[in-house]
Amino acid sequence: MSIKGKEMSQQFDLIVIGAGPGGYIGAIRAAQLGMNVACIDEWKTADGKPAPGGTCTNVGCIPSKALLQSSENYENAAHHFGDHGITVSGLKMDVAKMIGRKDAVVKQNNDGILYLFKKNKVTYFNGRGSFVKAVDGGYEIAVAGDKPETLTAKQIIVATGSSARALPGAPFDEEQILSNDGALRLAAAPKKLGVIGSGVIGLELGSVWRRLGSEVTVLEALPTFLGTVDDQIAKEARKAFDKQGLKIELGVKVGEVKVGKKGPSTSSGQAVSVAWTNAKGEAQTLEVDKLIVSIGRVPNTEGLNAEAVGLKLGERGDVIVDDDCRTNLPGVWAVGDVVRGPMLAHKAEEEGVAVAERIAGQHGHVDFNLVPWVIYTSPEIAWVGKTEQQLKEQGVKYKAGTFPFMANGRARALGDTTGMVKFLADAATDEILGVHMVGPMVSELIAEACVAMAFRASSEDIARICHAHPSLSESTKEAALAVDKRTLNF
Repeated sequence: MSIKGKEMSQQFDLIVIGAGPGGYIGAIRAAQLGMNVACIDEWKTADGKPAPGGTCTNVGCIPSKALLQSSENYENAAHHFGDHGITVSGLKMDVAKMIGRKDAVVKQNNDGILYLFKKNKVTYFNGRGSFVKAVDGGYEIAVAGDKPETLTAKQIIVATGSSARALPGAPFDEEQILSNDGALRLAAAPKKLGVIGSGVIGLELGSVWRRLGSEVTVLEALPTFLGTVDDQIAKEARKAFDKQGLKIELGVKVGEVKVGKKGPSTSSGQAVSVAWTNAKGEAQTLEVDKLIVSIGRVPNTEGLNAEAVGLKLGERGDVIVDDDCRTNLPGVWAVGDVVRGPMLAHKAEEEGVAVAERIAGQHGHVDFNLVPWVIYTSPEIAWVGKTEQQLKEQGVKYKAGTFPFMANGRARALGDTTGMVKFLADAATDEILGVHMVGPMVSELIAEACVAMAFRASSEDIARICHAHPSLSESTKEAALAVDKRTLNF
């Protein structure tokens, strides 16, 4: 709005910059607590419509899980339905339809967020938000988009997320050298696919296209596989991936990456050539049709104009915050991938809610020691708390108990007995210190461990709780029993 031709800022109690998991959840919670809230986000669909939800909804968590489900259904039909007496003939994969379904799932989530904004009276602006200056009563924020706006609020939450880190000298073109974005919208399964980085993104997207027929080679710089995962669980997962045909090379040094003549996406030509050295120091060359680079992510602060208000950034470009997500500026907060800690959607959500509650004068809380991790491959990998190697390094005396899904009746009925559940408990008090899983549906099973650890439960507490039979969760109970060398032998 304007008075006598002069632009006048729209005033809010809180402005949230970014509508990813941390931003939109924080905005909604703040509105529920009585604040007048604006949320700014620049994501758009291919046809130019607003697409709130950030990386998670648009090119991360949600679309990757959609493709993982589709590709797993295909693999089961191709290789496992026969075990159930189901004969499949003429099986084929329509990749375009699979991608279309993925896009539909993403749109449902975009629309769901817009609906929640409307329901909770959050004012949404589609555009890029940036600081302009500090003003009386707060900060002036510019919205650059189809409809430029100027907003003002006393409280600001920066929730601008992160972007994929590119290899030096090999920028993403999303045609041959792919970030998670390009890897989620391939038109066909490449005959040969390279993946640099064996983290969550690399393993999940590598698994999608391996199931659909790609020959996948993963190059990892670290000498150990899944170094942040409990050693025993990581070794079990590695055995499963090796059996599936996912070729994983550890301790490598990646050299020059060259993009050659672009052939059909299903060809086995020399579209991308990667020079690398193996763990023995031997020079190697990997030639693939497509190359996915998943070597980490960088905070999105470019274009935020942090210097205009003196917002302090770290060496990585991250926003510096304390344990409560406060920045160096009064009334300015930051959450999610743009700050310290794991770049996980659910961690961002917890921070968004906590900050909204702190602004409202409540006591928002996030226990960073109880943030679960999940890798949605098959088998799934999930964990929370300390690993066995961490406890050893810290000199903590502990007891361990494991139970394999091979001995679980429900897992046998499912036809998926890969993996195990592992409990780590304090040797003196029996308090649960960490729970680690690899196997079917462990992304769901890990929640029990999170609840138990939040209430400082002992392994005996889990062992004495009645679990449904037959269920995969019985393996959780059995692993807890095994801490004290007991078993019910289901």
